[in-house]
Amino acid sequence: MANKAQSTSPSASTPLATQLGSQSGPQAEPPLEAEDQSEEVDNASVGDASDTSSVAGASTDNSYASLRSSILDYRRENGRTYHSLSDGKYMVPNDSLEQERLDIVNHMWTLIWDGKFCLCPKDEGAKRVLDIGTGTGVWAMDYADAHPEAHVIGADLSPIQPSFAPVNCVFEVDDLEKEWTWSEPFDFIFARSMMGSFADWPAVIEQAYNNLEPGGYFEIHDIIYPLLCDDNTVKEDTPVSRWARLMLEACDKIGRSVTIGRQFPQLLREAGFEEVTETKCKAPLSDWPKDPKWKEVGSMVQASLLSGLEGLSLALFTRVLDWTRAETLVFCAQVRNDVKNTKLHGYYDGMSVYGRKPFPKKD
Repeated sequence: MANKAQSTSPSASTPLATQLGSQSGPQAEPPLEAEDQSEEVDNASVGDASDTSSVAGASTDNSYASLRSSILDYRRENGRTYHSLSDGKYMVPNDSLEQERLDIVNHMWTLIWDGKFCLCPKDEGAKRVLDIGTGTGVWAMDYADAHPEAHVIGADLSPIQPSFAPVNCVFEVDDLEKEWTWSEPFDFIFARSMMGSFADWPAVIEQAYNNLEPGGYFEIHDIIYPLLCDDNTVKEDTPVSRWARLMLEACDKIGRSVTIGRQFPQLLREAGFEEVTETKCKAPLSDWPKDPKWKEVGSMVQASLLSGLEGLSLALFTRVLDWTRAETLVFCAQVRNDVKNTKLHGYYDGMSVYGRKPFPKKD
Protein backbone atom coordinates (compact mmCIF):
# COMPACT_ATOMS: atom_id res chain seq x y z
CA MET A 1 0.00 0.00 0.00
CA ALA A 2 2.71 2.47 0.94
CA ASN A 3 4.50 2.07 -2.37
CA LYS A 4 1.34 2.62 -4.38
CA ALA A 5 0.35 5.65 -2.37
CA GLN A 6 3.66 7.24 -3.33
CA SER A 7 3.08 6.91 -7.08
CA THR A 8 2.55 10.22 -8.79
CA SER A 9 1.52 11.59 -12.14
CA PRO A 10 3.93 13.43 -14.46
CA SER A 11 2.61 16.69 -13.02
CA ALA A 12 3.84 15.87 -9.54
CA SER A 13 7.06 17.82 -10.12
CA THR A 14 5.08 21.05 -10.49
CA PRO A 15 5.24 23.08 -7.26
CA LEU A 16 2.01 22.74 -5.33
CA ALA A 17 2.03 26.32 -4.10
CA THR A 18 0.67 27.94 -7.25
CA GLN A 19 -0.80 31.43 -7.51
CA LEU A 20 -3.83 31.73 -9.76
CA GLY A 21 -2.61 35.10 -10.93
CA SER A 22 0.28 33.45 -12.76
CA GLN A 23 -2.03 31.51 -15.07
CA SER A 24 -3.05 32.63 -18.53
CA GLY A 25 -6.47 34.03 -19.31
CA PRO A 26 -8.58 36.54 -17.41
CA GLN A 27 -7.43 37.88 -14.09
CA ALA A 28 -8.30 35.46 -11.32
CA GLU A 29 -9.66 36.24 -7.92
CA PRO A 30 -7.10 37.14 -5.22
CA PRO A 31 -5.88 34.45 -2.83
CA LEU A 32 -8.41 33.39 -0.23
CA GLU A 33 -7.70 34.45 3.34
CA ALA A 34 -7.79 31.66 5.90
CA GLU A 35 -9.82 31.96 9.06
CA ASP A 36 -7.81 32.23 12.27
CA GLN A 37 -7.66 28.98 14.25
CA SER A 38 -6.63 28.71 17.88
CA GLU A 39 -7.60 25.10 18.51
CA GLU A 40 -6.30 21.85 17.10
CA VAL A 41 -8.33 20.30 14.33
CA ASP A 42 -9.78 16.83 14.91
CA ASN A 43 -8.30 14.72 12.15
CA ALA A 44 -9.84 11.84 13.48
CA SER A 45 -36.16 6.82 -13.80
CA VAL A 46 -36.37 8.29 -17.14
CA GLY A 47 -39.26 10.71 -17.97
CA ASP A 48 -41.28 10.65 -21.16
CA ALA A 49 -39.13 12.22 -23.86
CA SER A 50 -40.71 14.46 -26.46
CA ASP A 51 -37.62 14.50 -28.64
CA THR A 52 -35.55 12.07 -30.65
CA SER A 53 -32.17 10.87 -29.37
CA SER A 54 -29.89 7.93 -30.00
CA VAL A 55 -31.44 5.93 -27.15
CA ALA A 56 -34.78 7.43 -26.22
CA GLY A 57 -37.60 6.91 -28.70
CA ALA A 58 -37.44 3.20 -29.51
CA SER A 59 -39.68 2.13 -32.39
CA THR A 60 -41.98 -0.21 -30.46
CA ASP A 61 -43.12 -0.69 -26.89
CA ASN A 62 -41.38 -4.07 -26.71
CA SER A 63 -38.05 -2.79 -27.98
CA TYR A 64 -38.26 0.19 -25.64
CA ALA A 65 -39.00 -2.06 -22.68
CA SER A 66 -36.09 -4.33 -23.58
CA LEU A 67 -33.75 -1.38 -24.01
CA ARG A 68 -34.85 0.19 -20.73
CA SER A 69 -34.36 -3.12 -18.92
CA SER A 70 -30.79 -3.40 -20.22
CA ILE A 71 -30.03 0.19 -19.23
CA LEU A 72 -31.27 -0.49 -15.70
CA ASP A 73 -29.13 -3.63 -15.39
CA TYR A 74 -26.32 -1.71 -13.73
CA ARG A 75 -22.74 -2.89 -13.49
CA ARG A 76 -21.98 -3.93 -9.89
CA GLU A 77 -18.40 -3.64 -8.70
CA ASN A 78 -16.67 -3.12 -5.34
CA GLY A 79 -20.01 -2.64 -3.62
CA ARG A 80 -21.09 0.17 -5.97
CA THR A 81 -23.24 0.36 -9.11
CA TYR A 82 -22.24 1.92 -12.43
CA HIS A 83 -24.03 2.78 -15.68
CA SER A 84 -24.63 -0.04 -18.17
CA LEU A 85 -25.12 1.98 -21.36
CA SER A 86 -21.67 2.19 -23.02
CA ASP A 87 -20.33 0.26 -20.03
CA GLY A 88 -17.02 1.45 -18.62
CA LYS A 89 -16.91 4.93 -20.14
CA TYR A 90 -17.74 6.84 -16.97
CA MET A 91 -15.76 5.83 -13.90
CA VAL A 92 -18.03 7.22 -11.18
CA PRO A 93 -20.96 5.26 -9.67
CA ASN A 94 -24.63 6.07 -10.14
CA ASP A 95 -25.94 4.80 -6.79
CA SER A 96 -27.64 6.72 -3.98
CA LEU A 97 -24.36 7.76 -2.35
CA GLU A 98 -23.16 9.30 -5.60
CA GLN A 99 -26.52 10.95 -6.20
CA GLU A 100 -26.21 12.58 -2.79
CA ARG A 101 -22.77 13.89 -3.74
CA LEU A 102 -24.08 15.30 -7.03
CA ASP A 103 -26.80 17.23 -5.22
CA ILE A 104 -24.20 18.67 -2.84
CA VAL A 105 -22.10 19.74 -5.83
CA ASN A 106 -25.16 21.42 -7.33
CA HIS A 107 -25.50 23.50 -4.16
CA MET A 108 -21.78 24.32 -4.32
CA TRP A 109 -22.14 25.78 -7.82
CA THR A 110 -25.26 27.69 -6.81
CA LEU A 111 -23.26 29.35 -4.02
CA ILE A 112 -20.28 30.08 -6.27
CA TRP A 113 -22.39 31.89 -8.87
CA ASP A 114 -24.62 33.66 -6.32
CA GLY A 115 -27.76 31.79 -7.26
CA LYS A 116 -27.41 32.13 -11.03
CA PHE A 117 -28.07 29.10 -13.23
CA CYS A 118 -25.45 30.30 -15.70
CA LEU A 119 -23.38 33.39 -16.48
CA CYS A 120 -24.33 33.76 -20.14
CA PRO A 121 -27.43 35.79 -21.12
CA LYS A 122 -29.56 32.62 -21.02
CA ASP A 123 -29.95 32.82 -17.25
CA GLU A 124 -33.24 34.27 -18.46
CA GLY A 125 -35.04 33.97 -21.77
CA ALA A 126 -34.06 30.53 -23.08
CA LYS A 127 -36.78 28.58 -24.89
CA ARG A 128 -35.16 25.23 -25.63
CA VAL A 129 -32.44 24.00 -23.24
CA LEU A 130 -30.20 20.91 -23.18
CA ASP A 131 -28.33 19.86 -20.02
CA ILE A 132 -25.65 17.33 -21.00
CA GLY A 133 -24.53 14.97 -18.25
CA THR A 134 -27.55 15.96 -16.18
CA GLY A 135 -26.81 13.48 -13.35
CA THR A 136 -29.68 13.61 -10.86
CA GLY A 137 -31.35 16.23 -13.04
CA VAL A 138 -31.43 18.82 -10.28
CA TRP A 139 -30.09 21.70 -12.43
CA ALA A 140 -32.47 20.87 -15.29
CA MET A 141 -35.47 20.66 -12.96
CA ASP A 142 -34.58 23.87 -11.13
CA TYR A 143 -34.08 25.70 -14.43
CA ALA A 144 -37.38 24.38 -15.79
CA ASP A 145 -39.21 25.31 -12.60
CA ALA A 146 -37.83 28.86 -12.71
CA HIS A 147 -38.48 29.20 -16.46
CA PRO A 148 -41.90 27.69 -17.27
CA GLU A 149 -41.67 29.08 -20.80
CA ALA A 150 -38.60 26.91 -21.53
CA HIS A 151 -38.52 23.27 -22.65
CA VAL A 152 -35.61 21.57 -20.85
CA ILE A 153 -34.03 18.22 -21.75
CA GLY A 154 -31.55 16.52 -19.42
CA ALA A 155 -29.39 13.77 -20.96
CA ASP A 156 -27.18 11.27 -19.14
CA LEU A 157 -25.75 7.75 -19.37
CA SER A 158 -27.68 6.73 -16.24
CA PRO A 159 -31.47 6.93 -15.70
CA ILE A 160 -31.12 8.14 -12.11
CA GLN A 161 -33.37 11.18 -12.42
CA PRO A 162 -36.64 11.31 -10.43
CA SER A 163 -39.88 10.27 -12.09
CA PHE A 164 -41.49 13.53 -10.95
CA ALA A 165 -40.30 16.69 -12.68
CA PRO A 166 -41.74 19.97 -13.93
CA VAL A 167 -43.99 19.42 -16.95
CA ASN A 168 -41.51 21.32 -19.13
CA CYS A 169 -38.57 19.07 -18.18
CA VAL A 170 -37.83 15.61 -19.60
CA PHE A 171 -34.90 13.24 -19.26
CA GLU A 172 -33.25 11.02 -21.86
CA VAL A 173 -30.64 8.29 -21.59
CA ASP A 174 -27.86 9.04 -24.07
CA ASP A 175 -24.20 8.44 -24.79
CA LEU A 176 -23.18 11.99 -25.59
CA GLU A 177 -19.92 10.87 -27.20
CA LYS A 178 -21.99 9.43 -30.04
CA GLU A 179 -23.77 11.49 -32.68
CA TRP A 180 -26.45 13.77 -31.25
CA THR A 181 -29.73 13.22 -33.09
CA TRP A 182 -32.12 15.74 -31.59
CA SER A 183 -34.55 16.93 -34.23
CA GLU A 184 -34.56 20.63 -33.33
CA PRO A 185 -31.77 23.00 -32.35
CA PHE A 186 -31.44 24.50 -28.88
CA ASP A 187 -30.83 28.09 -27.85
CA PHE A 188 -28.91 27.07 -24.70
CA ILE A 189 -26.74 24.00 -24.04
CA PHE A 190 -25.24 23.54 -20.58
CA ALA A 191 -22.54 21.21 -19.20
CA ARG A 192 -21.35 21.06 -15.61
CA SER A 193 -18.84 18.93 -13.69
CA MET A 194 -18.08 16.84 -16.78
CA MET A 195 -14.29 16.87 -16.50
CA GLY A 196 -13.01 13.31 -16.96
CA SER A 197 -16.21 12.26 -18.73
CA PHE A 198 -15.26 12.73 -22.39
CA ALA A 199 -12.33 11.39 -24.38
CA ASP A 200 -12.77 13.95 -27.18
CA TRP A 201 -13.86 17.33 -25.87
CA PRO A 202 -13.38 19.09 -29.24
CA ALA A 203 -15.91 16.68 -30.76
CA VAL A 204 -18.41 17.31 -27.94
CA ILE A 205 -18.00 21.07 -28.30
CA GLU A 206 -18.46 20.75 -32.07
CA GLN A 207 -21.69 18.80 -31.53
CA ALA A 208 -22.91 21.48 -29.13
CA TYR A 209 -22.17 24.10 -31.77
CA ASN A 210 -24.01 22.13 -34.46
CA ASN A 211 -27.06 21.64 -32.23
CA LEU A 212 -27.45 25.32 -31.36
CA GLU A 213 -29.52 27.80 -33.29
CA PRO A 214 -27.70 30.98 -34.39
CA GLY A 215 -27.33 33.23 -31.37
CA GLY A 216 -27.53 30.27 -28.99
CA TYR A 217 -25.09 29.78 -26.12
CA PHE A 218 -22.99 26.88 -24.86
CA GLU A 219 -21.72 27.15 -21.27
CA ILE A 220 -19.43 24.88 -19.23
CA HIS A 221 -18.85 24.93 -15.46
CA ASP A 222 -16.10 22.76 -14.02
CA ILE A 223 -13.40 22.16 -11.44
CA ILE A 224 -9.83 21.55 -12.61
CA TYR A 225 -7.26 19.23 -11.04
CA PRO A 226 -4.76 19.14 -9.34
CA LEU A 227 -5.19 20.56 -5.85
CA LEU A 228 -3.51 23.95 -5.37
CA CYS A 229 -2.29 25.85 -2.32
CA ASP A 230 -0.95 29.38 -1.92
CA ASP A 231 0.56 29.20 1.58
CA ASN A 232 2.36 25.83 1.59
CA THR A 233 0.03 24.31 4.18
CA VAL A 234 -0.64 21.44 1.76
CA LYS A 235 2.59 19.55 1.05
CA GLU A 236 3.12 17.39 -2.02
CA ASP A 237 3.27 14.23 0.11
CA THR A 238 0.01 15.04 1.93
CA PRO A 239 -2.53 12.28 1.20
CA VAL A 240 -5.11 14.67 -0.27
CA SER A 241 -2.48 16.12 -2.59
CA ARG A 242 -1.33 12.65 -3.68
CA TRP A 243 -4.95 11.64 -4.21
CA ALA A 244 -5.56 14.54 -6.59
CA ARG A 245 -2.42 13.69 -8.57
CA LEU A 246 -3.38 10.00 -8.73
CA MET A 247 -6.83 10.93 -10.01
CA LEU A 248 -5.18 13.08 -12.66
CA GLU A 249 -2.81 10.25 -13.59
CA ALA A 250 -5.59 7.67 -13.87
CA CYS A 251 -7.78 9.92 -16.01
CA ASP A 252 -4.85 10.68 -18.31
CA LYS A 253 -4.22 6.95 -18.72
CA ILE A 254 -7.75 6.38 -20.00
CA GLY A 255 -7.67 9.50 -22.15
CA ARG A 256 -10.27 11.47 -20.17
CA SER A 257 -8.42 14.52 -18.93
CA VAL A 258 -9.33 16.40 -15.75
CA THR A 259 -7.09 19.34 -16.70
CA ILE A 260 -8.44 20.10 -20.19
CA GLY A 261 -10.71 22.79 -18.78
CA ARG A 262 -7.86 25.28 -19.14
CA GLN A 263 -8.21 24.79 -22.90
CA PHE A 264 -11.98 25.35 -23.05
CA PRO A 265 -11.84 29.01 -24.16
CA GLN A 266 -9.53 28.10 -27.05
CA LEU A 267 -11.59 25.02 -27.96
CA LEU A 268 -14.80 27.05 -28.08
CA ARG A 269 -13.19 29.62 -30.36
CA GLU A 270 -11.80 26.90 -32.62
CA ALA A 271 -15.30 25.40 -32.91
CA GLY A 272 -16.61 28.74 -34.17
CA PHE A 273 -18.06 30.31 -31.03
CA GLU A 274 -17.78 34.07 -30.62
CA GLU A 275 -17.80 36.33 -27.56
CA VAL A 276 -16.13 33.54 -25.57
CA THR A 277 -16.09 34.57 -21.91
CA GLU A 278 -14.22 32.90 -19.05
CA THR A 279 -14.85 33.55 -15.35
CA LYS A 280 -12.57 31.95 -12.77
CA CYS A 281 -13.28 31.01 -9.19
CA LYS A 282 -11.84 28.83 -6.44
CA ALA A 283 -13.33 25.81 -4.71
CA PRO A 284 -11.72 25.54 -1.24
CA LEU A 285 -11.02 22.05 0.08
CA SER A 286 -12.97 22.74 3.28
CA ASP A 287 -14.47 25.65 5.21
CA TRP A 288 -11.05 27.14 5.95
CA PRO A 289 -11.55 30.56 4.26
CA LYS A 290 -12.39 33.59 6.39
CA ASP A 291 -14.80 35.09 3.85
CA PRO A 292 -18.34 33.83 4.64
CA LYS A 293 -19.23 33.02 1.03
CA TRP A 294 -16.11 30.99 0.30
CA LYS A 295 -16.28 29.39 3.73
CA GLU A 296 -19.73 28.03 2.80
CA VAL A 297 -18.52 26.97 -0.64
CA GLY A 298 -15.66 25.12 1.06
CA SER A 299 -18.08 23.36 3.37
CA MET A 300 -19.91 22.02 0.30
CA VAL A 301 -16.65 20.84 -1.31
CA GLN A 302 -15.75 19.16 1.97
CA ALA A 303 -19.17 17.49 2.26
CA SER A 304 -19.02 16.24 -1.34
CA LEU A 305 -15.59 14.69 -0.78
CA LEU A 306 -16.42 13.14 2.59
CA SER A 307 -19.41 11.37 1.05
CA GLY A 308 -17.90 10.76 -2.36
CA LEU A 309 -14.20 9.92 -2.02
CA GLU A 310 -14.65 6.17 -2.45
CA GLY A 311 -17.04 6.60 -5.36
CA LEU A 312 -14.68 8.96 -7.16
CA SER A 313 -11.69 6.69 -6.53
CA LEU A 314 -12.66 3.00 -6.66
CA ALA A 315 -13.05 2.39 -10.39
CA LEU A 316 -10.07 4.54 -11.37
CA PHE A 317 -7.78 3.08 -8.74
CA THR A 318 -8.78 -0.59 -9.19
CA ARG A 319 -9.35 -0.66 -12.97
CA VAL A 320 -6.62 1.74 -14.06
CA LEU A 321 -3.96 2.01 -11.32
CA ASP A 322 -4.17 -1.68 -10.32
CA TRP A 323 -4.92 -1.07 -6.66
CA THR A 324 -7.05 -3.45 -4.62
CA ARG A 325 -10.36 -2.37 -3.13
CA ALA A 326 -8.88 -2.62 0.37
CA GLU A 327 -5.86 -0.48 -0.53
CA THR A 328 -8.11 2.14 -2.07
CA LEU A 329 -10.40 2.32 0.94
CA VAL A 330 -7.48 2.65 3.38
CA PHE A 331 -6.00 5.46 1.30
CA CYS A 332 -9.38 7.20 1.06
CA ALA A 333 -9.58 7.15 4.87
CA GLN A 334 -6.23 8.97 5.00
CA VAL A 335 -7.46 11.51 2.44
CA ARG A 336 -10.67 12.00 4.38
CA ASN A 337 -8.68 13.06 7.45
CA ASP A 338 -7.00 15.75 5.34
CA VAL A 339 -10.35 16.95 4.01
CA LYS A 340 -11.51 17.41 7.61
CA ASN A 341 -8.37 19.38 8.52
CA THR A 342 -9.10 23.08 8.07
CA LYS A 343 -5.44 23.91 8.63
CA LEU A 344 -4.82 22.62 5.09
CA HIS A 345 -5.60 25.58 2.84
CA GLY A 346 -6.02 23.72 -0.42
CA TYR A 347 -8.37 24.64 -3.25
CA TYR A 348 -9.23 23.72 -6.81
CA ASP A 349 -9.52 26.09 -9.73
CA GLY A 350 -13.09 26.51 -10.94
CA MET A 351 -14.43 28.16 -14.04
CA SER A 352 -17.34 29.15 -16.21
CA VAL A 353 -16.73 29.36 -19.95
CA TYR A 354 -19.38 30.25 -22.50
CA GLY A 355 -19.63 31.26 -26.12
CA ARG A 356 -22.30 32.28 -28.63
CA LYS A 357 -22.96 30.68 -32.00
CA PRO A 358 -22.73 33.47 -34.59
CA PHE A 359 -25.69 34.72 -36.55
CA PRO A 360 -25.42 34.22 -40.33
CA LYS A 361 -23.60 37.06 -42.00
CA LYS A 362 -25.79 39.29 -44.11
CA ASP A 363 -24.88 39.68 -47.75
